[in-house]
Amino acid sequence: MQFKEGLGWKACYDEERNLYTAQRKWRGFYQLCEIDKETYDKLGPDATGKDDPDLLIGNGRHLVEADDDYYTAPTVRVYDENYFELAPWSDARKRVEAGEVTCREITDFAVENFASEDKNRRYREEQSRHSDPE
Repeated sequence: MQFKEGLGWKACYDEERNLYTAQRKWRGFYQLCEIDKETYDKLGPDATGKDDPDLLIGNGRHLVEADDDYYTAPTVRVYDENYFELAPWSDARKRVEAGEVTCREITDFAVENFASEDKNRRYREEQSRHSDPE
């Protein structure tokens, strides 16, 4: 595995699976995303503007998001149940274990209705088909 890291973010390229993942975290916020090679290549510690790591990573396919600030109770949204297999290097597992995981129905609603979750729609629909009894 190859890593890149900067202030508040870390990205990984897994050569064996040709898979790119990245996390970003700030006080009260955590996000793990699947990204593409182009995004990974742009990531750097001094990037700004449209190549700012927060923007680049946040535009990837969301796997896990956690909010834990002093305004709300800790909540976690798991968009991809396979997040740990995709990014075992990340802090996602401890975030999921530490927060109140949002129920699947609310996460499904967010994926269906928010443009920011476009990249998760196909994945979630496939997961629904595989888990529904026939």
